Parts: sequence; C-alpha cells; structure tokens
Amino acid sequence: MNHLLKSAGVAAVALAALGYAGTSSAETLTIVSWGGAYTKSQVEAYHKPWIEKTGDTINSEDYNGGLAEIRAQVEAGNVTWNLVDVELSDAVRGCDEGILEVLPTDDLPAGDDGTPAAEDFIAGTVHECAVGTIVWSTVYAYDTTKFSTGPTTVADFFDLEKFPGKRGMRKTPKANLEFALMADGVPSGEVYDVLSTPEGVERAFAKLDTIKDDTIWWEAGAQPPQLLADGEVVMTTAYNGRLFNAIVNEKKPFEIVWDGQVWDIDLWVIPKGAPNMEQSWEFIKFSTDTQRLADQAKWISYGPVRKSSFDKVLPEMQPHMPTAPDNFKNPLQNDFEFWADYGDELNERFNAWLAS
Repeated sequence: MNHLLKSAGVAAVALAALGYAGTSSAETLTIVSWGGAYTKSQVEAYHKPWIEKTGDTINSEDYNGGLAEIRAQVEAGNVTWNLVDVELSDAVRGCDEGILEVLPTDDLPAGDDGTPAAEDFIAGTVHECAVGTIVWSTVYAYDTTKFSTGPTTVADFFDLEKFPGKRGMRKTPKANLEFALMADGVPSGEVYDVLSTPEGVERAFAKLDTIKDDTIWWEAGAQPPQLLADGEVVMTTAYNGRLFNAIVNEKKPFEIVWDGQVWDIDLWVIPKGAPNMEQSWEFIKFSTDTQRLADQAKWISYGPVRKSSFDKVLPEMQPHMPTAPDNFKNPLQNDFEFWADYGDELNERFNAWLAS
C-alpha cells in the first residue's frame, strides 16, 4: 500500500511541526507506513489525536513493505523505528524469526459497546506480535475512456485480444500468482491448494507469461493510479483504497473490478529492541480502539477490524469497502501461512522470471 514515487526510508515528516507541539516530558515515536492516501488516513485518525492527547512528536516515515529493513535494524542492534505497519504474512514471519516484540494483547481495550477485545476484533486480526487495523484488497481497475464495454472478471485482465493495451502489476508474486490462477479457471477456494504444488506454480507463471510483454511493473502504491491517469496502462492491479482516492477525491474515470479481489489485513508491529516500548504499545491501544478505526475509514476505503467500528463508518463510505456485499461475491483471502512458508522461494522464482 505504499504510495510515494520514491525509495523507502526517505525524509520523515515531523507532525509536531503542524501545530501539535510536544512538551518537555513528551516522547518521540517514529511510525513507519506505506505513504500517500493511506498514511494520510492514519495521520488524521491516529497521529493528530494522539499528539493532541500526549504532546508526543510523531515522525512519519514511508517504506515499501517487507521485513528487510526491520531485520537489518534488529540485527545491527540499532532500532530506530518504533512502530511499523505490515502485511499479515510479514507479521507472522517476523514473529517466528524473533525480530518483532511479543505484545500484551490481553490488554487491548474493549469496544465502545463493551464487547471484550477478544470478541470485538475480527477473527485472525490479533496475533502474538501484531494488532490489526484494516481490511484491504488488491483489485484491478481500468480506464473507462478506453473501452466501450469494460472488463468485469479477473479473466478479462489477461485477455489482450478482447481488451488490448498495457497492464500494470505490482512487482511481486503475491496476488499476481493468485490472479493468474483464478483467471486460468481455478476457483478462488482452490487457489492455494493448486499453488502449493509445483504444477500449480508452473500454471500460474504460464498464465503470467501471456501478458508479461505488455506489463509495466509498479512498486509503490501511488504508481498504479498514476499509470492509469497518464495513459501508460489501460488497466492495473492496485490497492482498493488508492483507487478510491483517485476515483472519489481526484475524479478520475476509473472503474474497479472486484471479481477475484485478494483481501488482506494490515497490522501494527514493534521491532525487537525498539525504544519507547511502553509508549508505542499505548499508541497501538489508542489507534485500534473503536472510534479511531472508524475514523480512519472516513479518509480511505479500508474496513476497520473491530466489529464495534462498523456502525460508526460513514454510510457514504460503506459501499466502497472491500467487504461490502456487492464487492465480496468472489473474494480470496490472502493465505498468510502460505506466503510466510513459500514467500522467499516464490520471490526468487518471480525475480528470475522477470529477468528471463
């Protein structure tokens, strides 16, 4: 869900400079996320209220995902990041590797309606080393000005004859292999069973071969809407929230195709040995309470992971959520265990395939 067209680890933005001055006893937290419209939603819903409450300074930094930078800081014994927003497979793998702090999740606050946290959080969104915040999806969208009749299925994304033009895809195997198999006729409920076999991997890459020469690869979350806007591609995979921002806020002529959406969650983690552990945990509790999660959905179309937050989401935002009934007809949940187990191997295979 990264956004800005730049490398990870660029200059931080000190939010205290926006008029939220700290106090002499205040802490400084470096919070790392994916930039752009997504980080803006966190700034508005989490950071600013936290600064107002505590007087802390928050340094907001962007990265492109993965565990490499966290691992490097931990192994060097020089951890400068307090909190990092990660995908679920990275949260699981990082916990297994011992590069993330184990969190006292029994201490999470109850929902506003009194529901205990263990029941209020959607199943699978609280883990030993991570606390979930949002449900999001990888989908694809197309430029409505390019086709008289637009694509409607995941298979259409791979149909260059019916829908000619360049495609955009994230430069990673995750979601791409799943899209490829669904487009090749594998039911969403069987995708990971097939992908767990050598034959299934070959089948997925063979399907990707059919559009490889017509694909532009993106890495940061802002790139796919920009690729569409600039006419460099006629359709592209993207994060649903980034497309929402382009369609609703920037009035771009794009249409989302929800068929075969690969949905996932993002979570807060604390790198092992990070400073200000106590204050970082207090921030996690604050930012994942009922109201804060509902507030984030005012700014971007990612669904809150607390059940008590749903009714507080603005009615006009609800149809844009990945889990809205009309959008959730043929979804595939990202299998975090599969990617935690096979991610390194498939990344190597994918990079070799790109270079071939």
